[in-house]
Amino acid sequence: MSSPAITIGPRVRKSPFYNATIEAGAQAFTIYNHMFMPTSYGDTTAEYWAIVEGVSLWDVAAERQVEIIGPDALALTQLLTPRDIDKCPINRARYVVFVDENGGIVNDAVMYRHAENHFWLSPGDGDVLLWAKGVAAQSGLDVTVREPDASPLQLQGPLAPRVAQKLFGDLATELGYYQFCHTSLEGIPVVLSRTGWSGELGYEIILKDGSKGTALWDLCMAAGAEFNIQAACPSLARSMEGALLSYCSDITLNDSPFTIGMDRLLDIDKPHDYVGKAALQAIAKTGPERRLVGANFGGEPVTPNQHFMDVKFGDDVIGHVTRYCWSPRLEHNIALINVPTAFAATGTTLSLDAGDGWREAEVVDIPWIPAEKVIPAFD
Repeated sequence: MSSPAITIGPRVRKSPFYNATIEAGAQAFTIYNHMFMPTSYGDTTAEYWAIVEGVSLWDVAAERQVEIIGPDALALTQLLTPRDIDKCPINRARYVVFVDENGGIVNDAVMYRHAENHFWLSPGDGDVLLWAKGVAAQSGLDVTVREPDASPLQLQGPLAPRVAQKLFGDLATELGYYQFCHTSLEGIPVVLSRTGWSGELGYEIILKDGSKGTALWDLCMAAGAEFNIQAACPSLARSMEGALLSYCSDITLNDSPFTIGMDRLLDIDKPHDYVGKAALQAIAKTGPERRLVGANFGGEPVTPNQHFMDVKFGDDVIGHVTRYCWSPRLEHNIALINVPTAFAATGTTLSLDAGDGWREAEVVDIPWIPAEKVIPAFD
């Protein structure tokens, strides 16, 4: 059965790189943060190998930035997240989470600190802009919350540093992991950041002039031509291998940071107030009722799930699969599953609905393949 058509109107925005991705052969898109985002150039397996063995360029302009600026920008950012922002230097990024009054996750994001009172939040799919504006409106703080003209490309893969060096010189290879700087490329203003969602070495090149999207795309592709750069999309398989979590799939408002293993990143007792502080402090004492864990399972390559799939212990449904897929490098199926804490121990045997029947699965430690962070020396 073919998928139904989706009616699209002007309310769904096109990224500055949209025309370039069409020219490059994009064949499928999703709607992410109210914007088109490519999901396939026709061969997702070829894209996967380009990401893990070579170099790839992704249009992820749908990662809309939320800018917080003004005299009280630091105070508002502290109020929004359990992570202590005082510990983040200027020109550094941090992975942060936002929770509601019950400790449920509103979203996760990369936070960029541009100045003492100037921040960008780069969240997953969700209306963080409206949530942050609502918190700001009730806070009485002197701050502006807005969406800047900022559109990321991701340059990802083990050869990404070579391409970035051609584009930006030694600046690119001298940047440490989760560091960034403001620079330009042939007069095009960008933020160059050692971040990304591939688990491989990579960069985000954040365009600060939306009229220059095709020009920036073309410069990146030209610099990468000698390395066989490929237009690609965020890879389900590589993200899962690295346990890079996806909002609305692996992370929902029903999950606390403790559920998804993000408690290591929290400063729940920081001296500053923040939304959900009492709730997180209470969960820290009792522990989470549920955990997100990895699982291996056999059989033929599974078709990626389009909705949560049941997980059983014996005859009882105890949880759900958030995502599963076939791992080309591991050569078996892998899953992320949300289960009660009592069933989350490594080695626990469960069964899951694989779409074509039930398959036995074993809980395993994650990530399956750790992230690459250190740029090797090269000539």
